[in-house]
Amino acid sequence: MRRSNLPAELNRFVGRAAEQDELARLLEEFRLVTVVGVGGVGKTRLALRAASAVQKRYADGVRLAELAALRDPELVAHALVEALGLTDHTLRSPREVLTEHLAELRLLLVVDGFEHLVEECARLLRELLRGCPGLTVLAVGRRPLRVDGEAVLALAPMGEADAVALLTERAAETVGRHALGSPGPVRELCRRLDGIPLALELAAGRLPLLSVAQVLQRLDDRFRLLDGGRRGALPRHRTLRTAIGWSHELCTPEERLLWARLSVFAGPFDLEAVEYVCSGPELPADRVLDVLGELLAQSLVAREESAAGPRYRMLDTVAAYGAEWLAALGDTERMRRRHRDWYMGLATWCELEWFSPRQAEVAAATDVALPNLRAALELCLESAEDAALAQHLAGTLWFYWAGCGRLSEGRHWLDRALGAFPVAAEHEDARLKALWVLGYVAILQGDPTAAVAALHECRERARAAGNEVAGAYATHRMGCLALLSDDLPRAEELIGRALESYRELGELNSNVLMGQVELAMVRAFRGDLEGAVALCAEVREVCEERGERWTRAYALYVLAYAALTEGEYARARGLLAECITIDHAFHDLVGLVLAIELLALVRAAEGDVREAAVLQGAVTPVWDSVGLQLFGSGYFNGPRALCERQAAEALGEECYRAAYREGQALSLDAAVDRALAERRDPAIHGSPGGPAAPRPFRTARTCRTPVPDTRKPAGSPTGKGGEAAG
Repeated sequence: MRRSNLPAELNRFVGRAAEQDELARLLEEFRLVTVVGVGGVGKTRLALRAASAVQKRYADGVRLAELAALRDPELVAHALVEALGLTDHTLRSPREVLTEHLAELRLLLVVDGFEHLVEECARLLRELLRGCPGLTVLAVGRRPLRVDGEAVLALAPMGEADAVALLTERAAETVGRHALGSPGPVRELCRRLDGIPLALELAAGRLPLLSVAQVLQRLDDRFRLLDGGRRGALPRHRTLRTAIGWSHELCTPEERLLWARLSVFAGPFDLEAVEYVCSGPELPADRVLDVLGELLAQSLVAREESAAGPRYRMLDTVAAYGAEWLAALGDTERMRRRHRDWYMGLATWCELEWFSPRQAEVAAATDVALPNLRAALELCLESAEDAALAQHLAGTLWFYWAGCGRLSEGRHWLDRALGAFPVAAEHEDARLKALWVLGYVAILQGDPTAAVAALHECRERARAAGNEVAGAYATHRMGCLALLSDDLPRAEELIGRALESYRELGELNSNVLMGQVELAMVRAFRGDLEGAVALCAEVREVCEERGERWTRAYALYVLAYAALTEGEYARARGLLAECITIDHAFHDLVGLVLAIELLALVRAAEGDVREAAVLQGAVTPVWDSVGLQLFGSGYFNGPRALCERQAAEALGEECYRAAYREGQALSLDAAVDRALAERRDPAIHGSPGGPAAPRPFRTARTCRTPVPDTRKPAGSPTGKGGEAAG
């Protein structure tokens, strides 16, 4: 995990020296500090600046969790898990995961935009602070959390000197300092805007078109128009609304309309999404680009880079203002449905393109779209008539839940979609898909009870509905469960039956290929290496033709298992290096830890037993977040058990444990780097001074774990075909 995920500043921080010093002091004295103030007053920018300045105080770094786009209080803990870079596929609640992870760390957690989730945030942060003595929280919102021990910094508007400096700095970026003219009108403008940074930024955005005097004149008009704010609102709340409303009034009708419609987005969005969601008779699609550019130029929309390419984002306060105007137009529900339809279409496209050379692009695009996909799911779950859409969307995202390390969140949405409302018979296909996906996710989480229930229901309903595709998927996943439960004969029968159905139905995708890989695993564990290699060679060929990488990684794992069993250590190591690289790129922790476990045994077989122990230690914390270690399977546990025995014998128990603890201290990225590093020490590979290379291992029908081959010289190939060993 990187020490910090704080975003880099895109322009110079201006003013607030006293506030920075005060916030630094509070963070030294209190474990919970909350910065509060009106929207647009600069709370987030100040908090991020302060967090960056004090991060050296925290041995385990600083992490930022942004909650503004969340609507479901149940996802607050999930969002913190995500911000901390954790992935947990177990049945533990995210609160337990957070408490366990943070218990021994010294870390600063910045929580921004919590005000609409204040009750859940207060409960969660109180629990974390009580259970994690090294944790400090810097919260940013419009109201205090009201948690014991909380220190509150109420951020006031900027003083005149800072406000003038900010306006001058931002104006210089577009028109130059000379364009501001005499200082008197500049100070007056800052005063009339109450020194609120957002208002000053908006004013600076208009200076390419208007002089300071013209801005003041128009601002006078807007004050008169919008002075009657909600009763009881603070004056500076009305001032901010005036500033935004004034900017709104200066927009063209097209710009105002796009501003209102953009408010339906819950996070970053791309141009294509805007063109679909926001266009219409009043705003043709071919005008969207130009109008969006105008909003961007006025700082009402921000552009940001993402792993999926450039995206746009509207500031929360600006979006909230737009949402009010959208509601006044009576168009909110229609726009939310258009937004939902776009993201359902995006999910469908991503599912199809997952089985293509664009797999990495799909993963990145889904990551960036996640806040909007959540919003689409929330809308679907608001009414019974859309329940089938929720089931369809949650099921369509199977590739993301299973392939990109999102099992816990996938389980959340699948459970909600299947339990929300009864679905009409004509939408049975959507329920069937959600059921087999739920079964798949539950299997990987180590929850066989839920998996069996979902898959059994799917198979029975599929039979009644005549849906052979859903029936094949249910049978396939039951076979997968049998594999992980060490029932190899049943696994072979069920997966084989599913593959036959796929062929008859013309079904070919990553799931189908994964079924072939799982069948190859069964055969490898039963001693039929030749059959396993043949199946995976076929999968590898199809993956190369289609550009598929995710399933390819699992095929490489089985091929490496076979190579290791045959004593071909260099080949096994090369196959696993490619496997680890792919799994890490997709954040598929299940595949990643399996590959590193096997690589540890390869290292031991090559004589580098200390490195083997380090790698075993490195994956242990990852298993804690994935689920039951090695699925509780004797077959999958075989390489680990043998590696541990060989390394402990060669190093001695004390040295083995020291190396193991060294691995446990590695971050995930560091563990991957360690696994992929070439080991060049000549003493490792058979020199007189190095440890002797352990014997290769064999699989046996009568033994659940691979065992050392005691009948062949060290380094020679083992036999095939499931012959009993030992």
